[in-house]
Amino acid sequence: MRMRKKKNLIPRMERCDAYLVHDPYEMRGKWRTLFPEARELRVELGCGKGRFTAETAAAEPDVLFIAVEKVPDAMVVAMERCARAELKNVFFCDADADQLPAFFAPDEVDRIYVNFCDPWPGNRHAKRRLTHGNFLTLYRQVLPLGGQVHFKTDNQPLFEFSVEEFPRFGFALSELTRDLHANGVQGVMTDYEAKFHELGQPINRVVATVEPWTPPEEPEEDEEAPADETAEA
Repeated sequence: MRMRKKKNLIPRMERCDAYLVHDPYEMRGKWRTLFPEARELRVELGCGKGRFTAETAAAEPDVLFIAVEKVPDAMVVAMERCARAELKNVFFCDADADQLPAFFAPDEVDRIYVNFCDPWPGNRHAKRRLTHGNFLTLYRQVLPLGGQVHFKTDNQPLFEFSVEEFPRFGFALSELTRDLHANGVQGVMTDYEAKFHELGQPINRVVATVEPWTPPEEPEEDEEAPADETAEA
């Protein structure tokens, strides 16, 4: 669903400027200077309107949260939520997930949240899924051994794809469930999650932990035979 354009977007963004990191690439290796007392640094990919962001940051005030969002009309709502709560441990940036190693140093991130990302149905779009191996190898570049990806989705095909993909790229699975809230609400919900939980839609969740892993060697391509230069004139 396309996000509605927010009225007075620019002045609203300006009022929340203290929460916005304008150049995340300049912060590589230095994120903890934003909140030196942080015991962990966690990144949320696609924070949307920020219900999960704000409530999780409020519940863990000694953790530094970096929320990534490409849609300003959603991000401004998330920033306003954090501003109203006077949170000091959360910051936002406008960036793509494929840029993570460019603005986070190796081992700098302790945990990544991927909540209700676009499922990109169809095989030809698989590489765009945030749990595709292309992205998992990027996450490994910024997570230490023991670092985690926490993944939630209401999309069953995406979840089944993901629980097969994670181990292929050196992640051990735990806390796997296909009906997270079957016995009552568990943890902090996103806005999207709360809406679909109320409609009775099961929520899938899994934790993927970085393990030692050696990428498989790619098969060598056969060299082309040299052109025959002895043909008769």
